[in-house]
Amino acid sequence: MIVLLVAATLRMAVPYILATTGGTFSVRVGITDLGCEGMMIGGAFFGVIGSYYSGSPWIGMLCGILAGIVFALLNGLLHITFKVNPAISGVCVNLLSTALAPLLLKLIWNNESMSPIVNNFGNFADTWLAELPVVGEILATQNILLFITLAIVLIAWIFLFKTKYGLRMRMVGEAPVAASTVGLNAIRYKYIGEILCGALAGLGGVYLSLGQLNMFTEGMTAGRGYICMVINVISGYNPLGTIAGGIFFAFFEALRTVIQNAAINANFLMMIPYIMTLIVIVISARRILPPAGMGKHPDE
Repeated sequence: MIVLLVAATLRMAVPYILATTGGTFSVRVGITDLGCEGMMIGGAFFGVIGSYYSGSPWIGMLCGILAGIVFALLNGLLHITFKVNPAISGVCVNLLSTALAPLLLKLIWNNESMSPIVNNFGNFADTWLAELPVVGEILATQNILLFITLAIVLIAWIFLFKTKYGLRMRMVGEAPVAASTVGLNAIRYKYIGEILCGALAGLGGVYLSLGQLNMFTEGMTAGRGYICMVINVISGYNPLGTIAGGIFFAFFEALRTVIQNAAINANFLMMIPYIMTLIVIVISARRILPPAGMGKHPDE
């Protein structure tokens, strides 16, 4: 049972880690990551579309990433260019994505709840990784997106904290007016942050539809985009912290699936991740503050 729990936790942590890392870029340039839920839905749906028409999950992954970027650019257009409140623009993206997916399901496949089965990313069950001692049984149920996720987190951390461009991006988030005064194109950095957010949140959605499953089902994100906002807070808006935060919440989600046959009410088990969300946000929200320039514009 322990092996099953660990394997399930790793599988379920990947979309949390990807979307939260994307949200880190958004927050670091001073834009709330409320729209991650909609970007994940877009990534999950259009990932399936790409795989369905091409027969390749890699093409599907590319389509999902591009869809996430499109929704992120919409959020950026509303907030950065037209100066809409970032919470409102994020909600608009989420509502649009939530409504668009079932509409396209109906138009393309005449089904409002799920897509046909498509080619997905297979696991490592038939590879040499499954034969490794100790960890082989755990890795057997994973797929290539797990290693891609870990690489992305490391690259994101290096970029944000070890390069001059990451420093500039963080400066834009802390003080956009000061950043603009010293010659930085704050608007460009904000859009870059949004694009990176959309790409990674979209990839998180792709993992749900082409990594965990092989289809799109309505409501499959199950609020993970909102939970990622909480993970971002407790991780201190640091990509490396998203791993621990993602595993923390994924553990309770995995626990629900592993012990679902136990003598515990199923509805209570479904509530566990959300109960933990409330507990964690109450404990950590006052200790970890977002960048000082959150929601501010360079010309204010």
